Amino acid sequence: MAAANPAENLEQELTCSICLDYFQDPVMIVGCGHNFCRGCITKHRQKSNTNIYCPECRNVFSWKDLKPNRQMGNIVQVAKQLSVHLEKSPRREKMCKEHNKALSLFCKQDETLLCTSCERSKAHRNHTVVCTEEAAADYKAKLFKYAENLKKERNQILFVKSNGEKPSQELLKEAQAERQGIMSEFQLQRQFLDDKEQSQLAKLGELEREIEKTRDDYASPFNNEISSINDLIGEIQKKSDQSASEFLEDIGSILVRCEKGKFQLPVVPDSTDMKQKLKKLSQESASLKSTLGKFRENMSKPKWIKENMSKPKWIKENVLLDPETAHPRYVVSEDRKSVSWGDVRQDFPYNPKRFEYARCVLGTKGFTSGKHYWTVDVEDVDFWAVGVARESVEREEEIDFEPDEGIWALGFYKDQYKALTSPPTLLYPDDDPTQIQVSLNYEEGTVAFFDPEDKSRLFLFQSIDFEGERIFPFFRIFDSSAELLLCS
Repeated sequence: MAAANPAENLEQELTCSICLDYFQDPVMIVGCGHNFCRGCITKHRQKSNTNIYCPECRNVFSWKDLKPNRQMGNIVQVAKQLSVHLEKSPRREKMCKEHNKALSLFCKQDETLLCTSCERSKAHRNHTVVCTEEAAADYKAKLFKYAENLKKERNQILFVKSNGEKPSQELLKEAQAERQGIMSEFQLQRQFLDDKEQSQLAKLGELEREIEKTRDDYASPFNNEISSINDLIGEIQKKSDQSASEFLEDIGSILVRCEKGKFQLPVVPDSTDMKQKLKKLSQESASLKSTLGKFRENMSKPKWIKENMSKPKWIKENVLLDPETAHPRYVVSEDRKSVSWGDVRQDFPYNPKRFEYARCVLGTKGFTSGKHYWTVDVEDVDFWAVGVARESVEREEEIDFEPDEGIWALGFYKDQYKALTSPPTLLYPDDDPTQIQVSLNYEEGTVAFFDPEDKSRLFLFQSIDFEGERIFPFFRIFDSSAELLLCS
């Protein structure tokens, strides 16, 4: 794979493998030396019932082995400042379209940016005007307060949602147990029918051999007598063509054979026992036919046909990327079939659909029913994640890439395959897949990932309640050396 530039290498080294973003209050595991955000490793610890494993190397560690890594935290801050410095340039400074001056002031009444000439204009002469830094600080304080209230509201909603889902989860467990019971019962029925078939055919074969032997034993004397008569008739016909002396030679023996008594007809064998056996077999077969006939009758009813014909089939989707959702550093191709990592953050107008902080992009088409699948080419990409996301997934702040945030995905990071569970689940495929197939079954509540080459399943999210919400294809990349390509 092509090497990334030093700035991108630095950014990857300063990324937490759990939240996949810059370290926040980093701590280091003394035994193995791996670093994580304090909040991420704390959440990981709370979800571990017994031993605590390092999410990177799976080595067991004690909570006492965690040490603050202040030097790493300082490096993160420097890297963030460096990123901002690299992205800023004089060309990117906002300019007043009317006066061609820097928009360095802010009018509180009109809530708009001004230049020094705009400030002296009649429209804003009597308005309260402050510098942009001061205005930004005021509005940030207001927005942060709103954000805190919204987070509290979100946590309350999640709590109510979790409690409301518990009865459904219990019912799902009961339904799954019933599913296993039905499958076991029908397996036993199939085995019973197979055994019955073999038994009936074996009995019938034995009876057929008995009937054939009785027939052959009865026919054998007839065949012998007919053969003897045919031989005698042949000799008489041959004699008739001979001279008188030849004709009279051995005439006595032929006369004796012609004058012997008539053939004694054998007694017709009694077939009563065999008829009874065949009748019994017929009755057993009729009983089985009646049982199968009722099953076929149910299958032919309109209700059964409707229920089975209405089951959705798998649809191969031609997924296109939605540029309006793409993170500002992402560059989406014109045909919307690939995404790459840009050199600078693009200056887009505000769009509520866009991921401002989370580095990801969604597909244009969402799904509320059915079975859908698509394939992504991940060859030569150092960092990627693919899967599905809820339409309501957070767009304007940092998020955890996990099911609780409305994302079900599989990723590759630091030469490791991971299902983005909480904490991430390490995967060990037999071969490195060059393509990933994402399969969404909305009604069944499953998201599966396959290697299309050998048809092996890499991971399965199941028992998901999408709650009727629209679900979109989800993509994530953090690598300028290659692009993530959607297969047609």
